Amino acid sequence: MLALAGWSMTAILVVAEARAAEEDDPQNNDILVVGRPLAALTAPAPTGSRLGLTPLETPATISIIDGDELRARGDLTIVDAVTRAPGITSSANPGNGGTALVARGFSGQGSVLQLYDGVRLFPVAGTITFPADPFNVERVEVLNGPSSVLYGQGALGGAANVITKKPNTARTEVNGEASYGAQNSWHVAAGSGGPIGDRLSYRIDGSYRQSDGYVDRGDSSSYALSAALRFAPSDSFSLTLRDDYANQRPTEYFGTPLIDGKLDRSIRRRNYNVADAKLHYRDNRVILTAEWAPAAAISISNTAYWLTSKRLFKNLESYCWIGASGDCPNGYNGTSGTPGTIYRTDNLGIFHDQSQIGNQGSVKWNGSFGAIRNDLVVGFDVNRINLTYSNDFGSDLQEDFVDPRTFDPGLFFDTQGIAPRYRTRTTEYSFFAEDRLRLSDQLSIVAGIRDEHDRVYRQNIDPAGAISARLFTKTLRNTTWRAGAVYQPTATVSLYGQYSTGTDPLGTLTTYSGSQTGFSNATGNQVEIGVKASFLDGRGTASIAAYRIAKKGLLSQRTATSPIEQVGQRSSKGIEASVSLDLPLGFGIDANGTILDARFDDFVSGTSIYTGKTPPGVPEQSANVWLRWDAAKQVQVRAGLRYVGRTYSDNANSFRVPAYAVVDGGLSYAVTSKVAVDLRFYNLFDKDYATTTYNDEQWILGRPRSLDLTVRVRL
Repeated sequence: MLALAGWSMTAILVVAEARAAEEDDPQNNDILVVGRPLAALTAPAPTGSRLGLTPLETPATISIIDGDELRARGDLTIVDAVTRAPGITSSANPGNGGTALVARGFSGQGSVLQLYDGVRLFPVAGTITFPADPFNVERVEVLNGPSSVLYGQGALGGAANVITKKPNTARTEVNGEASYGAQNSWHVAAGSGGPIGDRLSYRIDGSYRQSDGYVDRGDSSSYALSAALRFAPSDSFSLTLRDDYANQRPTEYFGTPLIDGKLDRSIRRRNYNVADAKLHYRDNRVILTAEWAPAAAISISNTAYWLTSKRLFKNLESYCWIGASGDCPNGYNGTSGTPGTIYRTDNLGIFHDQSQIGNQGSVKWNGSFGAIRNDLVVGFDVNRINLTYSNDFGSDLQEDFVDPRTFDPGLFFDTQGIAPRYRTRTTEYSFFAEDRLRLSDQLSIVAGIRDEHDRVYRQNIDPAGAISARLFTKTLRNTTWRAGAVYQPTATVSLYGQYSTGTDPLGTLTTYSGSQTGFSNATGNQVEIGVKASFLDGRGTASIAAYRIAKKGLLSQRTATSPIEQVGQRSSKGIEASVSLDLPLGFGIDANGTILDARFDDFVSGTSIYTGKTPPGVPEQSANVWLRWDAAKQVQVRAGLRYVGRTYSDNANSFRVPAYAVVDGGLSYAVTSKVAVDLRFYNLFDKDYATTTYNDEQWILGRPRSLDLTVRVRL
């Protein structure tokens, strides 16, 4: 706290100088973010449609989280921001790169797709680590429900699209922030964008974060850099070249083991990983976008990109409490274990070296047939993904037993080194089309179709380094479609219904194994109806949607001796609602919530019958509430509640993870129209809770009560 107090004094001096420089306008609070609910429904949302439709015009649930808003709330990660959307919760842990999400009863990066500026990312073994930092984000858009028609396989639950800041052609803007807080956490960031002459414009952003973390040896650091240059030789044509780089070293923390099935606060800060553990992610993307409007009714867009990803894992990952019976949920029989100790195992080293090169092109046409207006887009996607997967899985097994509270963490144990084990080359190409027939000012029909081809080629590499002949080539083809209608009795109210289909891979497309070659992708469909509206002269918006999704083709084994078949099914049905209001006297509220029923409809594995159980990691209730009070022209108060219902960490629902509610908030003071000081608190009531799990009784705990101070500048 002394360090925080000292930093606060420094911040006060900085903002005092800035205030003196702007005494002519001390009451202007431009830097404080106020509600803009109407724009959330009336601005085009490319994540929900390639036709440039607004959420009011799209027969699906679309949420838009403004970048300034998420930074004002103090969201520290992309996952923090995305999970403010209705029906989206986190299942992030180090094994999936800390970015996996849950949507509408389906979890992980094989069911909730992640996009960067509309470009699909291909996870390795369920791991995505890009993009890295919310400072560089213009906004986040979330499409709930199947989005395979737009983006391909792996999106049955939904898709989250992170949209970056773009070059500003109107005027030069500069913004920055610096913060310091609990766990010796600090952050510095700056960005600038504007015109360079009549035809050139630019945008550049950089962000650095560092923290000691809230567990032993919990230090982390990351930096993200983005730069873009836009050249527009004419009003109808532009080229934008962009480069994004991220280097992340997250906390090497794989969770806290329960003791006798309960969380023991005395080990809340213990980290059971080895002392020299490593998590290191490096990603770089170069993208070139061309946009051309040769005529008023025709526009052409093409995006070419190259993404490289390198990910290193060197950790002792699994821990469990040895009770009086001498066993633990990890499957260890405990005959030589000492009751009262923590068993540690799974000493794993993994390295992903992946590159993705691709191109996305489309042509959009707007026309009419008499009184009927028509919007049509047709296009293609093509991607080539090369992966070299390295590990040390042949090393001697490391396992030990340590005292829960006092122990030597030891060092990573590896007898043969992390070396290449297989290579895959994945080729994907797709053709898509989307059309809207506007039959009248009130009624529109929206439909889309996508035909996707995926081909995976794999070679194994033995410990001596010899590369096998082609092990196998697997080809997958999926055709998905959707059709919906939107009825607008007034310009600010929409009633809609939609039927859509989607596909999910059985594992990860880029790591397809020989045991999967006999099976195809799982398929699914959704029925959704909903209502969206803006009211109070644009000061409020509301939406509600009801849906049912069924996913077929799960791998199931009817008996212990029968073959594995692709016959299982799971489903989810639920209701999502959201409301945003700007009220008199400076008050505002943003709230959303969801209630769903997720279950295995037909899922048997040998002697284990999971039919009727809730899939692991899926909460059946969640809610977010944010209250804002503009107490004065220079003062703003915020308070937020995040609620996530109970989940299970296993298919049989034997291991229950309790629900939790966390209160965050902050106080902002606009020293001038350009400078603000924010005091933000997280987990006000110091709740111990699990954001997700790693193994059955190994909880990834959330941040304890914390206080951060931030100075923001916008010029």
